[in-house]
Amino acid sequence: MGKYDSIINLPHHQSTTRPHMSNHDRAAQFSPFAALSGHEEAIEETARLTDGRIVLGEYEAEILDEKLRLLIENPRRKIAVTYFVPDPKKQGGKYVTVEKTARRVDEVYHKIIFEDRSEIRFEDVIDILL
Repeated sequence: MGKYDSIINLPHHQSTTRPHMSNHDRAAQFSPFAALSGHEEAIEETARLTDGRIVLGEYEAEILDEKLRLLIENPRRKIAVTYFVPDPKKQGGKYVTVEKTARRVDEVYHKIIFEDRSEIRFEDVIDILL
């Protein structure tokens, strides 16, 4: 006779005061626990690189001013603008080049306004290809 032969065939106990747990809920008890939830995202965000803002030298600034002057004189043309887009989450940003048709140049608010109603501030622009 084995050690557990006397109880092996007895019916399984079911509580009369607590509801029966489903297999899905029972399995959830043993699912992996993420003690550091959000940690992976924080590491990825820290590892994401951003560029610093480029400060133009005097010569480059003069060339850019001349291109802006030409654009002011003849605004409705297709141009390629390279400009700085600040990162919303951390210091720095990235440089983006877009090719659009300029609508007008607002000298009061220092921005280029395009046909699609988007705007780029002069201070963010580092190059314009006319």
